[in-house]
Amino acid sequence: MTEEIQFYLSEAEESMQKAVQHTGNELSKIRAGKASPAMVEHLRVDYYGNPTPISQVANIVAPDARTLLIKPWEKNMLGEINKAIKNSDLGLNPQQEADAVRLSIPALTEERRRDLVKQVKGETESGKVSIRNIRKDVNDTLRKLQKEGTAEDAVRDAEGKVQKLTDNYIVKIDELLAKKEAEIMTI
Repeated sequence: MTEEIQFYLSEAEESMQKAVQHTGNELSKIRAGKASPAMVEHLRVDYYGNPTPISQVANIVAPDARTLLIKPWEKNMLGEINKAIKNSDLGLNPQQEADAVRLSIPALTEERRRDLVKQVKGETESGKVSIRNIRKDVNDTLRKLQKEGTAEDAVRDAEGKVQKLTDNYIVKIDELLAKKEAEIMTI
């Protein structure tokens, strides 16, 4: 197998790993009834005129399964953090304390759990589509190499390896889906 084909295969694998990683990150933002700092880390606050992630201006902890405590390093950030949470799509009502913002995470209803599972399935499907697009792009590139004179057998072997990579990474996304679905449906 030529060096060029090997380069495209390793690049495809790296891209697929990133797609799985991105899907995992997106799934961590979906709340499963348990308090998790990942739920609010992506929110941005106005920090001296710059939109900054909350995780860079405050310490976020989950003292128990139903509470998040956000302690900013500067007290003047309390209002900004409060505003960012209220303006987000989390649907949570922050309670501002003397030196922190407390978020109580309500228990999920059965209907809400089903909606979250649908949302999780949508995210994982997006991850699978990304992986399939990577496969398509690499296979197109391999076919171009064949037209340029690379051996047909080498290209066919490489396409088989790309398909194996695709299958492996789709299984990883399915595992993420199963794990998150179980997490959401567990009361």
